[in-house]
Amino acid sequence: MKLAIIDIGSNSVRLMLSADGKTLYKKLCTTRLGAGLAQSGILAEEPMENTLRAAEGFCAEGFNEGAQVYAFATAAVRTAQNGREFCARFKQRCGVAVDVVSGENEALLGVLGALGKEDGGIIDIGGASTEVCYRKNGETLFSVSIGLGAVTLHDTCGDDPEKLKQAFGALSRLDGIASCGKTYVIGGTASTLAQIRFGLESYDAVRLQNLPMSRAWVTDAAENLLKMSVTERTGVKGMDERRADVIAGATFLLSEIMKKLSCREVFFSDRDNLEGYVAYRGLA
Repeated sequence: MKLAIIDIGSNSVRLMLSADGKTLYKKLCTTRLGAGLAQSGILAEEPMENTLRAAEGFCAEGFNEGAQVYAFATAAVRTAQNGREFCARFKQRCGVAVDVVSGENEALLGVLGALGKEDGGIIDIGGASTEVCYRKNGETLFSVSIGLGAVTLHDTCGDDPEKLKQAFGALSRLDGIASCGKTYVIGGTASTLAQIRFGLESYDAVRLQNLPMSRAWVTDAAENLLKMSVTERTGVKGMDERRADVIAGATFLLSEIMKKLSCREVFFSDRDNLEGYVAYRGLA
């Protein structure tokens, strides 16, 4: 059975095509659905239209492949005052209903995708929220969704370290929590950092899978990126130019989360909430 899973994120829309439980390929289109959401509380018209247009293309691709098409949305849609309006427009344009997942379930999707049935944890830095979840002996130890993400941090704090530190007060929800087992980092920030760490000019999921990144390296990367202009960042080997403007604050956020969790090292996983959604819905 072929499946086309569409992830409507705060920074990008992604497509995964799979068959018989195996991922065939993934695609991404950066549409910044969550741009301005932190200030206005609503999804702006231009990002909505860009997102709908990208999703229409992905849905058509899935249908043309003979796949069953599913779509889910995360923080931007679930928190926006006009999230329901967006979902109605999506259904009308694409012919597919949007499953708006809760923060807790978003964390679960990441765990199911990155860990499968193994114990350990995930840190998922998205565009408008960040999820941290750990599992031990098959049971969830804790699952937290925090309203900080790459796009919202950029919109509210820019690259100002002091403003970012003030925003990181929301990480108090992680007080008293320590990493347990192997910790994977997933999402666009993670994939960009993995490319930079490996020095790859183009994304290679196989080569980057399980790539380790120490807290010291992530902290140094955050400090260096915050000092650079957006133009300078685009010259960094491995940088995804579509994320050059939001990557610094998000990297700083990852370093602070690792510090909070006393996590010395994280591992990149290309398997993420797209695969996790298939498992969550029992589709394979």
